[in-house]
Amino acid sequence: MRELALRVDEIVSSDADAADRQTLPLLPLKVCGLTFRAGGRTLIDNLDLALGMHGITMMLGPNGAGKSLLLRLLHGLIAPSSGEISWNGVPLGHSVQERQALVFQKPVLLRRSVGENLDFALRLMGQSSQQRRDELLNRVGLLRLARQPARLLSGGEQQRLALARALAADPQVLLLDEPTASLDPASVQMIEGIVQDASRQGMRIVFVTHDIGQARRLADDVVFMHRGRVAEHAPSKDFFQSPASEAARDFLAGRIVL
Repeated sequence: MRELALRVDEIVSSDADAADRQTLPLLPLKVCGLTFRAGGRTLIDNLDLALGMHGITMMLGPNGAGKSLLLRLLHGLIAPSSGEISWNGVPLGHSVQERQALVFQKPVLLRRSVGENLDFALRLMGQSSQQRRDELLNRVGLLRLARQPARLLSGGEQQRLALARALAADPQVLLLDEPTASLDPASVQMIEGIVQDASRQGMRIVFVTHDIGQARRLADDVVFMHRGRVAEHAPSKDFFQSPASEAARDFLAGRIVL
């Protein structure tokens, strides 16, 4: 269950109390000179990025720009070839559990019921209770399907279950890698509502998408990636009204971006 791989950064010294660690903020994020190479190619190229404490950051860019790869680097699923990633001033290599969660485009579900999928996640985090499970299922609109086999859910319902598993950890930062790709409009609307609700409750969201309309609806700020770098990072209103980079202007106009 890759969505439950919660990789986070330790933000206090090793002798600090665990309760203190849990209350201190994970953000801001700072990325300096980040590079990732694989198969003789440079896929992330000397990338710099800074994200503040609040809001929804939508990450846009053409296919192959490095958006999903950057998300995995930020989450610590893969190690960079060079450069630094720090959360609240501390390098990514230090970890504190349940501070960050990542949801992928294609959920991985257990061969169990909807409720049992969530029970499994809660047990891993020491939070197992029917009340907590039902609260989470209700939050994503799946409570009535708790006894149904998870793999018989529709694509949108499966993604909402993946979101519930991620939200079970009460993460400070929620990373979303195209969670609504190929879903029907009703499912997209429901997932966007869940994400907006999480943001209103103080969760920091970083959301990769190819959907310009979705980015317009959700973004507080936009990171536009091109050729493994951040070509532009701006408040949503500024980005959509007057993008500064030629690549972003072409992308918004529907032209091919090479």
